[in-house]
Amino acid sequence: MRISGGQLKGRKVADRKKVFSSGDGKGGLRPTSAKVREAVFDILQAEIKGAAFLDLYAGTGAVGLEALSRGAEKVFFVEDNLVRSKSIEDYIKKTGFDKMAGVYSKSTVQFLKGASESAICFDIVFADPPYASDEISDVVLLLDGNDVLKEGGCLIVEHRTGLKLMEGMQTLGFIKNYRYGDTMLTLYRKGR
Repeated sequence: MRISGGQLKGRKVADRKKVFSSGDGKGGLRPTSAKVREAVFDILQAEIKGAAFLDLYAGTGAVGLEALSRGAEKVFFVEDNLVRSKSIEDYIKKTGFDKMAGVYSKSTVQFLKGASESAICFDIVFADPPYASDEISDVVLLLDGNDVLKEGGCLIVEHRTGLKLMEGMQTLGFIKNYRYGDTMLTLYRKGR
């Protein structure tokens, strides 16, 4: 798996097998494919430079690393698996982006509740929960009900094709679905 654009283009990510096996009893990792990552950054190309970016369920960290590579000002990675979060941290140090990134080894729900209480907010949130998880709705509702996502900011949720996400919410407006084989990206924008 390699970074597809920006300063780190071509650099390998997550080359260690232990990052891909879970070690937490929840099953193996399903990283965002290069094709879908490229699509995410095509969607975000006008917004990524200088953005505060949040990578939820970071896994290998490839999406957040791609955001850093393409000019995001700050990226927070949230990954509750300790092996994976440590691997992301190590990789960030090697790239020299450590002053622009933070890695949080906690659940997404815990992080979002804490960020809301601390008034931490982001321009872009990317969420890629395990496809078998029921957490997508909880995360979307949490982001709809707090100020973690800035006004005018966007949320992109990666999920399995066929899963219909909520459309009518208080602050998040559904924009569009993008389909890539068995993967779907759902785009929301806050306040529009």
